[in-house]
Amino acid sequence: MKNLLERIKEVDEILVGDEIFEEIHIIKEENEKLICEMNNGYKTNEERLKFLEKITGKEIDSSVVVSLPFQTDFGKHITFGKNIFINKEVMFTDLGGITIEDNVLFGPKVSLLTVNHIINPTKRRGLTTREIIIKRNAWIGAGVIILAGVTIGENSIVAAHSTVTKDVPANVIVAGSPAKIIKEI
Repeated sequence: MKNLLERIKEVDEILVGDEIFEEIHIIKEENEKLICEMNNGYKTNEERLKFLEKITGKEIDSSVVVSLPFQTDFGKHITFGKNIFINKEVMFTDLGGITIEDNVLFGPKVSLLTVNHIINPTKRRGLTTREIIIKRNAWIGAGVIILAGVTIGENSIVAAHSTVTKDVPANVIVAGSPAKIIKEI
């Protein structure tokens, strides 16, 4: 039997009333309780990672450091590598899948958005999804927005407050809205 992420990737649209739409919202509701509890009061990094393991349903390496508050709208479709640093107030909208490879840095107030609403007004409450992948050694600056379907290449840097609308190759710095290559590294 296919897991939820595999089933989501097989469909172009998730419409209100679809069985999968209802399943998503049940999981979302369960995780919201854990996210609120994790973000309430001081927690050691070890305690934060235990919460994130419950939220994601996956083991997380002890080298991952997460500052609170941490937000996700779904939680089950995030995969963490090793030696990752996530600063305060990140938002992972992960229904379409977010993969973060090793040695990635996130500045504060970063948003990763794998979900979009459908353009057609009669279906607008429905969803489309596409995965975000952050490759090894990437650095995502403060306030960056990464849109659905984007891959950030290995060793690349996304400058603060950029909006990334398309794939970023390896070994570059991008900046702006939409983000464009400003330097090779």
